[in-house]
Amino acid sequence: MFKIDSNYKPTKDQENAINSLSKGYLSSKKDQILLGVTGSGKTFTIANVIAKIQKPTLVLAHNKTLAGQLYQEMAEFFPSCAVSYFVSYYDYYQPEAYIPSTDTYIEKEATINEFIDKLRLQTTSNILSHSDVIVVSSVSCIYNIGSASQFEHFSIPLKVGEKLSRATLMQKLVSLRYERAEFDFKRGTFRVRGNTLDIYPASEDYGVRVRIEDDLIERITIIDVLTGKITKEVTEIFIYSTKHYLVEEKDFVSARAAIQEDLEKEVMALRKRGKNFEAERLNKRVTFDLEMMQEVGYVNGIENYSRYFDGRAIGEAPNSLLDYFHYRFGNEWLMVIDESHMTIPQLNGMYNGDQARKEVLVDNGFRLKSAFDNRPLKFSEFLIKKPSTIYVSATPGKWELSHKDSPIVEQLVRPTGIVDPNIEIKPSESEVIDVVSEIEKTVKQGGRVLVSTITKRIAEDLTLYLKEKNIRAEYLHADVKTLERSSILKKLRLHEFDVLVGINLLREGLDLPEVQLVAILDADKEGFLRNKTSLIQTMGRAARNIQGRVILYANRETDSIKEAVLEVKRRRQYQLGYNKKHHLTPQNIIKGVRDGLVDEASQDMDLLSSEQTLPEFDSLTPYDKKKLEKKLNAEMKLAAKQLQFERAILLRDKLDELKNYL
Repeated sequence: MFKIDSNYKPTKDQENAINSLSKGYLSSKKDQILLGVTGSGKTFTIANVIAKIQKPTLVLAHNKTLAGQLYQEMAEFFPSCAVSYFVSYYDYYQPEAYIPSTDTYIEKEATINEFIDKLRLQTTSNILSHSDVIVVSSVSCIYNIGSASQFEHFSIPLKVGEKLSRATLMQKLVSLRYERAEFDFKRGTFRVRGNTLDIYPASEDYGVRVRIEDDLIERITIIDVLTGKITKEVTEIFIYSTKHYLVEEKDFVSARAAIQEDLEKEVMALRKRGKNFEAERLNKRVTFDLEMMQEVGYVNGIENYSRYFDGRAIGEAPNSLLDYFHYRFGNEWLMVIDESHMTIPQLNGMYNGDQARKEVLVDNGFRLKSAFDNRPLKFSEFLIKKPSTIYVSATPGKWELSHKDSPIVEQLVRPTGIVDPNIEIKPSESEVIDVVSEIEKTVKQGGRVLVSTITKRIAEDLTLYLKEKNIRAEYLHADVKTLERSSILKKLRLHEFDVLVGINLLREGLDLPEVQLVAILDADKEGFLRNKTSLIQTMGRAARNIQGRVILYANRETDSIKEAVLEVKRRRQYQLGYNKKHHLTPQNIIKGVRDGLVDEASQDMDLLSSEQTLPEFDSLTPYDKKKLEKKLNAEMKLAAKQLQFERAILLRDKLDELKNYL
C-alpha cells in the first residue's frame, strides 16, 4: 500500500538507518531514536521505514509550521496514499476563563479556519475508510475530539443498487448537520435536482452526485463542484458528518438524565458553600445548553458534556486522534515524534494548564465538573496509548535518552556532502549594527539570512529597523497565523525578501537551503531559547548551504555555547572525514519551492484593493452591506500587518461607521 514515488535513492548511511529502524519495529521495539543531523534526510529515511514496514503512521510535530512542511513532504513521497494534515483549526483562540479578583468572565472566542477544519474532518474520515493512512499532526492530536465509533456511526454509506428514498437521504444529511443550499453550494451542503442529489462532503474538495430512481440508488459519481462535470464513477462511498461532536436522540435521553442529576448535585454543593449566586448561574447555563441540544442536537461548548455522550467514567481519558488509530488498526501502526526534544515537553505540559483554568470556571458556577474531562491526554495516558514509536531529532532530549533499552540510530552524513557551518563569536554590545553589515554582505552574494531574537517585540522592532535600512525583511513568530507561516517561508525561498527574523520558530525542521547566514542575537542569555539544544538546532539552519556560516553575538562563552560549538565541530569533522574517504564534493541542495497549503490568491481575492474607492452605504443591498463589513475588516487587518497604518486607521473608521449604520 505504501509505495514511495521519488527520484532519490537512500545513501548507505540512510539505508543503515532504515534497516535498523524497520528491524526494531518488526521485532516489537517499543521506542527507538533516530539521531540525524540537519540536512541528512531524516524525513526521507522515515518515509522509507513506512514503505518497508507497510503500517499506517502518525507523525507528530511540535508546531504547525513544521507539521505543514512534513505534510507536504509526505504527500510528495506517497502521492497515492491517504496523507492527511491535522492541527488546531483556530486562527485565533481565546479559551473560556474567569478572573475572580476582578469578577471578569472571558467568553470563549475563536476564529475557525474552515480549510483546516476540512483537513481535520478529512483526517478522521481517511482513518476510518483507508488502510494506507499517513497523518501529520501537531500536538493537538491529544485533545478530545469525540468518539471514533460515534463519528463512524454518524455517516451515510451509499451503494449502487441499495434501496434508499430521496426523502430519507435528505433526512439523514440534515441529521449530519448538512444544510440544503440550492444556490450557495459549499462544503457541508446539498442540493436537489429532480431525482439527483448533489452533496458537498465537509471533508473533501469534490462533490458527490447521487441519482435515485424508484427509491433505488441508480448511480454515484464524483463531480467538480464548480462546473458540475463528472470526474469519476464509483459504486459506493461514505458521507461523513460535518462535526466531530453529534448527539443521537436515544443517547441524548440517557445523557440528559445524567447531566440533570449532576447539575442538581453541584448546584446543591455550591449552595452549601454559600455560593448561591454561582449556583443560580450554573443552573441557568446548563439548563439552556440542554434545551439547545434537545432542539437542534448541538450547542456551542457541547464538548464540555462529551463524557456523558461517550459513556466515559469520571476522570477517564478522553477520545483523541490516537483512539481513531486504535479503533481502526489496534496496535498495528507506527508513531513518529519529530523534533522529539521539543515535542515531548509540550505533550508533557498540556494537561496541567488546561485543568488550572477549568478549576476556576467550575468553582464559580460557569461549568459542570464534566468540563474537566474535556481535556488533552495526561502524559501518562499518552504513553499508554502510543504504539511503537520512533523519536527523531538532531538533539534528542533527556527523556528520550533516559530509556536505556531504546536503541539510538545515528545518521550523521549529509548526502550532499555539506559540512556543518563555521561559527564566529562576536561581542553583543553593537550586535544590531554589526548584523546589519553582515546581512548586507550576504544579500549582495544572493543569500538569505535568518536572525534569531529572544522576544517577539525585538523581532518586530528589528524587522522595522531593517526595512528602514532598505533591507527586505519579514518576521515570523507564534502570533502569525498558521497558514501565513508557510507562505512567509515560501516567499523567503522565492527571494521576495532576504531576511527572516524570528524566535524559536526559526529552529527545528525548517528546510531553507538558500540560507547562507544564521545570526543569533543575545546568545549568552542562558535559558530555554539559548541552551545547548536550542543553539545546535538554530545553527543547523545554516547547514543546508555550502556557504553557510553562523554568528553568535555574546559577551561571554556560556557552558551552553561551549557545548553546542563543540558538538557542531564534532559533526563537521565527521562529515569532512566521510567526504575525504568517499571523494565527495559538497553540493548545494537544489529543491523546488512547494505551493502553500492554501492558494494565497484565493485568500485575498475578496479583499478590497488599497486604491479602491469605498462605496456609499445607501447604494448597497443589506446582503452587500454585510459582505462589505467582512471585507473592510479583512482589509484593515491586512493593512496593519503590512505596516500600512494610515490606511488601517481609515478602514477602521469606515468599518465603525458601517457598523453604526447597520
